[in-house]
Amino acid sequence: MNFPANLKYTKSHEWVKSLEGGIYEIGLTDYAQNELGDIVFVNLPQAGDSITADASFADVESVKAVSDIFSPLTGTVKEINEAILDAPEAINKAPYDTWLIRAEGDIPAGVLLSADEYQALLSKKEQ
Repeated sequence: MNFPANLKYTKSHEWVKSLEGGIYEIGLTDYAQNELGDIVFVNLPQAGDSITADASFADVESVKAVSDIFSPLTGTVKEINEAILDAPEAINKAPYDTWLIRAEGDIPAGVLLSADEYQALLSKKEQ
């Protein structure tokens, strides 16, 4: 599996990319999309919606199940990736090129993991 070093990760399998102006891009990790299987539907919030750290802000439906997506930050949704509403399979094909939302807000200390820390977390899961 692939874990780009330029991204941060959460224990609930989201990736976070810091953009200019205090905006964060959030998506699902390669591990998450692999575990979910073929993603067939994505339910996203609206721009302007409030989101809370450690709370679900969206969900994805795969052929296996419906799974919540958790926010790494408390703040406001600035933009959603409308393209994935019509093509949710893009998450499976290119998880790190397929963001779900862009948001601004505060990320609590200790929430984000480096690529190495995330890989270590997954290694412990497999044992």
